[in-house]
Amino acid sequence: MTPLHPLTEDAFLGGRLRLRQPADGYRAAIDPVLLAAAVPAQAGEGVADLGCGVATAGLCLLARVPGIRVTGLELQPLLAELAQKNAALNGYETQFRILSGDVAAPPEALLSGGFDHVMLNPPYLEAGSTRASAHELRRLATVEGPAGLETWLDCALSRLRPRGSLTVIHRADRLDRLLACLSRSCGDLTVFPLWPRQGEGAKRILVQGLKGSGGPLRVLPGLALHDAEGCYTAAAEAVLRDAQGLAL
Repeated sequence: MTPLHPLTEDAFLGGRLRLRQPADGYRAAIDPVLLAAAVPAQAGEGVADLGCGVATAGLCLLARVPGIRVTGLELQPLLAELAQKNAALNGYETQFRILSGDVAAPPEALLSGGFDHVMLNPPYLEAGSTRASAHELRRLATVEGPAGLETWLDCALSRLRPRGSLTVIHRADRLDRLLACLSRSCGDLTVFPLWPRQGEGAKRILVQGLKGSGGPLRVLPGLALHDAEGCYTAAAEAVLRDAQGLAL
């Protein structure tokens, strides 16, 4: 591990997981935990995590659902290395594997139609919409490069088996783009808002759909993350600390 990137070791899911990640640049917080909580995986199934970073979402899912297999795809070599080491640190080295590559040209090992579920937390800012960070790790994680949102979603859909689920967490103001892309190949689309506080507009959303399904769109009540004092609500604590799932 290069000394140019000092690391921290942080607790997730109330200490069930210990994850090493770069001390600066992009750092995993609650988004990948919420993403993993929404994936309806069951024992014996395979899950792909596109842009997995240090494997936060994948390992949270493994901690919640015993007996699954997770394959992570990561472009940045440092994060891919940390992802595999984090899997070993938490005892999931046989259930988690990391592939290095780009969603625009994924490796053959990320099998087309080979997964029961795909989850992703793609860069949430369009290229040119903001002044990009000079920090490479942060820039690549937050601002779209040559692979835009449609490319991420196309890669995810192509890796799903028929009736497999796709789950994505993203900015609420890009919901129209998400639905336009997903509705071509998915049904049973479900929108789950993540409210900062009750009565405030959502900034993040979870969207889930089933490949090849013809079911209608649903908008669920969602989850309020904080109470009036700024503490996590009991419902949010159940997901973030107690590894409870979210029913979409």
